[in-house]
Amino acid sequence: MAQQINVFAQNQPGRLERLTQVLMESGTNIRAITISGSEDYGVVKLLVDNPQLAYEALRDEGFSAFMKEVIAVVMDDQPGGLFRICQALGEKGVNVDDAYGFVVKDRKTAVLVIEVEKIPEAEEVVTGAGFEIMSDQELYSL
Repeated sequence: MAQQINVFAQNQPGRLERLTQVLMESGTNIRAITISGSEDYGVVKLLVDNPQLAYEALRDEGFSAFMKEVIAVVMDDQPGGLFRICQALGEKGVNVDDAYGFVVKDRKTAVLVIEVEKIPEAEEVVTGAGFEIMSDQELYSL
């Protein structure tokens, strides 16, 4: 199962710099990143090439980090691709807690990374609707 790293961090200058420095020094390559913040704190979600290494490096440096299982759904990079995934999940009552997407360098394929409460159910829904779930190794090696 694919894992992302979630990091709670103070919303202050230099904090993101330090976080990315720790990852760089550990040899971790970031594949995707999303940052949400409030006035005082934020959450940085990272898809990396080696989640366990990144997690350990961040924790060793005092970051409040944890690993979270996610599903990476492959879709065509064309209008309606995201809609079809959302439609399949919505029709079966699967709620998406959080998500982000990116386009693969071939520019024909996109990946939607989703967090859901019931991962097996969501996997069954998206594969039943004809979508492929990217393996963790495929995802980490993009």
